[in-house]
Amino acid sequence: MEGFAVEPTISRSTDIAADAATVWAMVTDLPRMGELSPENVGGRWLDGATGPAVGARFRGTNRNGAREWWTRVTVVACEPARRFTFDVRTPFGVRVSRWSYEVTPTETGCRLTEHWFRVGNWVVRRFLGPRVTGRRDRPGFNARSIEHTLAAVKSRAEAGRIS
Repeated sequence: MEGFAVEPTISRSTDIAADAATVWAMVTDLPRMGELSPENVGGRWLDGATGPAVGARFRGTNRNGAREWWTRVTVVACEPARRFTFDVRTPFGVRVSRWSYEVTPTETGCRLTEHWFRVGNWVVRRFLGPRVTGRRDRPGFNARSIEHTLAAVKSRAEAGRIS
């Protein structure tokens, strides 16, 4: 990735019996991500954006029990039916993570890989993040969250439920 030399902190993959374009459309529909994620509840595109494109901005909303917070997202890579990557910042502009989805065609459909890059500084990791989100073990939670999201995408895509 251009300008980003850090390896993913967590990566998980699943094979899906659906075409790459269908799966890509699901993971790039950020307003509906709350239907697939255990923490994200959706959000909205900003500044006239209506979907994924490099530079598009999004305001995401997340929830953990009674705790709710929002983030600022900027799309940094967008290759239809192949790759979708975005950076996440706090409402104050502090960069906390990068998420990326890679879709690779296979003989039976495609393989979806989700990556989480932890890029927040130690203040965010140790104090701000746990206070805002209620999650002390962010990597542990995100590993389970990615597995949940991949399973939900697989289930919906294979059942033909993309809308």
